[in-house]
Amino acid sequence: MSNIDRFILTKLNNCEERTTRRNLLKLFLIRIERAQIEQERRLYEL
Repeated sequence: MSNIDRFILTKLNNCEERTTRRNLLKLFLIRIERAQIEQERRLYEL
């Protein structure tokens, strides 16, 4: 987990504003999806 991921999770845990929470969650899900794509790409390179 990167520093950015930890930052997003910390903000998600502390944020009470609904729109901001939703946007942070979207951002975190995008980061997860990109990490999965990168991992799959690396597997195919082997």
